[in-house]
Amino acid sequence: MSRRSASLYISLFVGTLLVTEGSAQMITVGSKNFTENVILGEIAMYAFQADGLEATHRPELGGTRILWDALLAGDIDIYADYTGTIIEETLFGEVETVGQLPEVLAGYNLLVSPELGFNDTYAMGMTRERAAELDINTVTDLKRHPDLRLGFSNEFLDREDGWPSLQAAYGLPHTFVRGMDNDLAYRGVDAGTIDVTDLYSTAAEIREYDLVSLKDDLEHFPEYQAVYVYREDLAMKHPRVPQILAQLGGSIDEERMIALNALAVVEGVQETAIAADFVSNHLELSVPIVAQTESAVTRLLRYTKEHLILVLVSLLAAVFVSVPLGIMAAKLPRAGGLILGTVGVIYTIPSLALLVFMIPLLGIGGPPAMVALFLYSLLPIVRNTHAGLLSIAPDLIESAQALGLPFMTRLTRIELPLAARSIVAGIQTSAILNVGTATLGALIGAGGYGQPILTGIRLADTSLILQGAVPAAVLALAVQVGFSRIERRVMAHELG
Repeated sequence: MSRRSASLYISLFVGTLLVTEGSAQMITVGSKNFTENVILGEIAMYAFQADGLEATHRPELGGTRILWDALLAGDIDIYADYTGTIIEETLFGEVETVGQLPEVLAGYNLLVSPELGFNDTYAMGMTRERAAELDINTVTDLKRHPDLRLGFSNEFLDREDGWPSLQAAYGLPHTFVRGMDNDLAYRGVDAGTIDVTDLYSTAAEIREYDLVSLKDDLEHFPEYQAVYVYREDLAMKHPRVPQILAQLGGSIDEERMIALNALAVVEGVQETAIAADFVSNHLELSVPIVAQTESAVTRLLRYTKEHLILVLVSLLAAVFVSVPLGIMAAKLPRAGGLILGTVGVIYTIPSLALLVFMIPLLGIGGPPAMVALFLYSLLPIVRNTHAGLLSIAPDLIESAQALGLPFMTRLTRIELPLAARSIVAGIQTSAILNVGTATLGALIGAGGYGQPILTGIRLADTSLILQGAVPAAVLALAVQVGFSRIERRVMAHELG
């Protein structure tokens, strides 16, 4: 059994590497976790494909810092960003004007494309009704209402050009600000649970929810001209890339970007279709038909494959490590406290934080997600192995010792079989936890059932959320049933 398990683990691990590694010539486009950036990522991918290049898009990878680190590490080759973000957040203190960007980025072996043609600046937003009720027209007017409920996107709360600097520039008296996902913040303002949030000036939600942008009367926010930032070695491997990006320069004005965002957010059109239509009709480039179509069944199978790889690889690795650790904890009391304490501390780290911690070490995608899930799986198995061994009646151990059985024989033939029920219960707990926690892997590009959930939350599309949530629940139920059968067999073996 152990040899077959080891073979399965190795096969899954190698298979995962093959899936995640991809072609050396493949251009990997990344995007942040908001609709506009996803559309821009799709546009870049289709523009490359239309020129005969191999390109793929890894959408919704997170915020600015994750994309920047992934670009520097070579996990992605290119992503869409904004000049104000690069100057005020990413390269804060290193560059002051847009004209300096090419030179400074060259120091990171990066290049920047021509501006795409629109300025997606930050703004403070309220519903038109609420703003009129309180006679608020500018950001300065917020000072007269210190009791307003403010809810900002999590990234805006921590950015150099976000809430801290805005509050200081305007002297705003508000002390409590709620952090949340940007798309949820729009809905919160519309529902009246918060009064003010940060807006992107090209967001379709402004029109959808009839929001009003407060005038930035101190001109605090810089211009956020959309551009593509890409690796220098991408241009070396594919000399046509700068020319393709130059063709995209100036092709999207503010009204067009708002319209593209509205197609996704308001009308529910998939970003893939929006981008493919833009590239083929507005840029007059031929987009591969195959790249535009993916059935619901195909997507479900892809998500299932990705999710199973994440769960199985991390769980099998955890079993191979945790059972020996549990044995050591039971047999070596001094080491036991350290082992249980260490895996206990790891388990207390929030799963999302654990995923993010892996990015600097392993990049984005499947590998960091699997390592994080592996670490998160240790405690239940270690603890149950430890508890199962300690629960064995002392007289059984003494009888085995009296018979002169060697340590390994006692362990493998008597103690582990007697503790098997407890060990299986620990593995079951870890497996079920992994199925649910693995959905967070989509936040760092690992795919799986979390991908439609993430997209559904962003687009307020319940059907998309269910496309990920329901299969994840079914998989968790299947794991529960499967381990229940294993547990019954273990019990039957004990009774026999």
